[in-house]
Amino acid sequence: MKTLQLMNLLTMIITILVAIAFLTLMERKIISSTQQRKGPNMVGPKGLLQPVADGVKLFVKEPIHPTLSSKTMFVLSPMLALTLAMLMWTTIPTPHPLMNINLGLLLLMALSSMTVYTTMWSGWASNSKYALIGALRAIAQTISYEVTLGLILMCMASQTGGYTLQLFLETQEKTWLALTSCPLAMMWFVSTLAETNRTPFDLTEGESELVSGFNVEYASGMFAMFFLAEYSNILIMNTLSVILFFSPAPYEPYMFTMNLKMKTTILTMGFIWIRTTYPRFRYDQLMHLLWKQFLPATLAFCLLYTMMPLSIMSLPPQP
Repeated sequence: MKTLQLMNLLTMIITILVAIAFLTLMERKIISSTQQRKGPNMVGPKGLLQPVADGVKLFVKEPIHPTLSSKTMFVLSPMLALTLAMLMWTTIPTPHPLMNINLGLLLLMALSSMTVYTTMWSGWASNSKYALIGALRAIAQTISYEVTLGLILMCMASQTGGYTLQLFLETQEKTWLALTSCPLAMMWFVSTLAETNRTPFDLTEGESELVSGFNVEYASGMFAMFFLAEYSNILIMNTLSVILFFSPAPYEPYMFTMNLKMKTTILTMGFIWIRTTYPRFRYDQLMHLLWKQFLPATLAFCLLYTMMPLSIMSLPPQP
């Protein structure tokens, strides 16, 4: 049994890494087409082997670190970031989760919150003012938008009756929760953009003032680990968005998986389209959007969804 579980875990990790590799290729192709230029087209047929060449180049390069950096934390931070990114996939039902537990949604959000520490440690351990400022920006942004994500999850859990992801699949047998909770779905999508540090909320990577943000001192394999963790978080957030709001209804495993992949790909292409279209927010606009717009709205929805079951229970019985 343990051998089977280990094989399932390794299969999941390899599949995710391959998906991340071709996600980067799709992103570069879409961005190049929107800018009316050629994207990667030299390595392999139509550039299909470009992600493989990039990965080999990064992991073959000699690892370097700043002389005054904290070597232990400098090395452990990207390893922990990638480990947490892989662990988050264990609770996703595809259609059967690798780790089938109650309150799986809370575990997933707890693992997502722990990525803040990897960002903080990498910025601090680099001993660079640019890396430290980028890390502080990322921490403030991530912690802020986790408030909204948590409140939205509370609203959705009040409709499904629990924090187990399978409940969301069963609740949406007849209709998507995105149709009954459209404002929450839109706020969730914007918050996932901010949570994954994507455009227009990529304040941690402001090239004009921070060079590259918290990972400015990283190169070779350690930079690749941060890169893989970032794109894994994009895929996990979009997969979670599909399960919460656009649940793939068919219970036949093959059709369920294909439906889930298709909807996740559409949302991920939305991430890329937003990157090609929108300029970066100012930091005060980023915080204004959360604390003065999203937070009051999500609190109001929490009160609304909490009172709805009470009001239904108080109705007189029908004759």
